[in-house]
Amino acid sequence: MALSKKPVNGMKDILPSEMEIRDYVINVIQETYAEFGFTRIETPCVENIANLSNKQGGENEKLIFKILKRGEKLNLETAKEEMDLVDGGLRYDLTVPLVRFYSNNSASLPSPFKALQIGPVWRADRPQRGRYRQFYQCDIDILGEPSNLAEIELILATTTTLGKLGFKGFEIRINERRILKAMAAYSGFEEKDYDSVFITLDKMDKIGLEGVEKELKESGFGEECVEKYLSLFRGMEVAEDSFAWLTEEIKEYLEPEVRESLGEIIAGVEAVKSADFKTVFDPTLVRGMSYYTGTIFEIAIPEFGGSCGGGGRYDKMIGKFTGKDVPACGFSIGFERIVLLLLESGYQIPGAKKKVAYLIEKGMPSDRLCEVMKEAQEARAKGEQVLVSRMNKNKKFQKEQLMNEGYQEFKEFYNNPLN
Repeated sequence: MALSKKPVNGMKDILPSEMEIRDYVINVIQETYAEFGFTRIETPCVENIANLSNKQGGENEKLIFKILKRGEKLNLETAKEEMDLVDGGLRYDLTVPLVRFYSNNSASLPSPFKALQIGPVWRADRPQRGRYRQFYQCDIDILGEPSNLAEIELILATTTTLGKLGFKGFEIRINERRILKAMAAYSGFEEKDYDSVFITLDKMDKIGLEGVEKELKESGFGEECVEKYLSLFRGMEVAEDSFAWLTEEIKEYLEPEVRESLGEIIAGVEAVKSADFKTVFDPTLVRGMSYYTGTIFEIAIPEFGGSCGGGGRYDKMIGKFTGKDVPACGFSIGFERIVLLLLESGYQIPGAKKKVAYLIEKGMPSDRLCEVMKEAQEARAKGEQVLVSRMNKNKKFQKEQLMNEGYQEFKEFYNNPLN
């Protein structure tokens, strides 16, 4: 049986031209986030299966790549259920590992702690454009900051990064989990049904208001509750200020500080932002992770037509590890989708070194070869990126390949310098 030369389904090989863009984007992310005081950490790619399956990760918990026990611990004969066979899994995001990391190391960390993580994660998802089974995430989180300063800093750091990468006219969609719950309570839904209602609401951008209405009614919810719920969205469509109108309408079910805090976040970001974007209140924004407790947000870039990152506040998650709640908020930039958009637009790395290819004739004497190598070293010292390579028989095709890799200039060296 022949070995397969193709990657596993949902994963991909990365060619040099894409790798240059990826490295550049990571450098911009690291430099920009460092300017905002975030420090980089690293966590293992494998986590305890109990941590990954604690009903905090929403639908992602169904997509875990699970790892079998090893050696004597793996006993197929006595195993009665999956947990008898599995003790670990590949991380599906960077938040669960961060929370475990903080719980284990908080005594050695400042408070508040501003963390940056960059690394691969794995989900057994259905592959599609901009979505793979192995992909990179770039997360920033602030742990130990209870005020909305955390949200403002996270949004400003992320949008500044996108601005440096040339993105304009995008949106930061923002909502509050407590507003979602207040809307559901106002409409008469029982608390046990909130998650089911939110799952349907999350489809609004795909199925529209009528589709949401149909699905809620088909799920068995009373017509009166559904109609009252939908009246909120219809009212916001005609309101001059949808945020003010909605929060006034549901004020009986909403803590006053929620409205005040979200308003401060939007106003604060808009007042000091450096990139070209809008902060938009979106009452249909849900975010799938059940660990979110407050503010939630997403990046919407028109060129992609979907989310290019998101995050929110998860104040109860650390307490599940330590027994004591710690305020926490994070934002994950959609690294793979950002890279995809840059590649599709023909993005050129600004200030990139001049790339020159030195093509040398085969069989070149050592003294002549040393002369060429010395010249290459001198060019590199001046800031040029120099590739020294043997000259192929099909020189034209060789040059075409190198041009695809960004080489703008070619120098040919022959055994006889007079050639």
